[in-house]
Amino acid sequence: MINPVTELRAFFRAALVDRVDRDHEESAEALVQRRWISSVTLAVGSFMLAWSLRLSPGNPAYYAATLALAVTWIVGGLLSGKLYLGSANSRDGQRASRGVLQAVILGLLLLGLFLGVAALASPVPALRDQLAVLLVPSYFSFLPVVVLLTLLNAIGEELFFRGALYAAVGGRQAMLVTTLVYALTTIPTGLPVMVLSAALVGVVVGLQRRVTGGVLAPVITHVIWAMGVLFLLPVALGL
Repeated sequence: MINPVTELRAFFRAALVDRVDRDHEESAEALVQRRWISSVTLAVGSFMLAWSLRLSPGNPAYYAATLALAVTWIVGGLLSGKLYLGSANSRDGQRASRGVLQAVILGLLLLGLFLGVAALASPVPALRDQLAVLLVPSYFSFLPVVVLLTLLNAIGEELFFRGALYAAVGGRQAMLVTTLVYALTTIPTGLPVMVLSAALVGVVVGLQRRVTGGVLAPVITHVIWAMGVLFLLPVALGL
């Protein structure tokens, strides 16, 4: 008979705890290059984010800035050095795969947690207003444009933060450092809920990066979370 608790424990250990063996050693020269490119990309990306936040969603420049931000993360991540897709253990630890199903499940769980908290917070005007701000771009533009920009930024952030920057930091501190930096980049939004959300997402995808050694699982989880928030947050808030 299947024990649900045992199955859940095995799933989370495989997805977020037990690292898959890999050999991703880099030369000293490659590491220096990665760190320089990551530093420049982070500086440019932070500037682009601050610039985009000064523009109203109805302004065409807002979409240009948001697209430029996504391109910055993507290009910086790809130029920094080799990025790996990664692999994940099965629950029984006997097989290895890309971990796509694990990433999808984690993305849905993360989304469910966020929407549940949003629903509970919606009766509080201050919290409801902060959450509603996340939806402003979708009210002022053609929805496919918002979807495309959301998708590109989710992918770009993972290629950079869990790809380039994670590898540039290296060591046991990489997960903590990249999560903190990722959360700090959202401070200019002036929305505590955005910072907390970034920290939550950062922890989950950071653990995925640590376990799998690649960016595929973090990308899938982040995309599911971001798209879910875009389409389902209005329902959770009763808008």
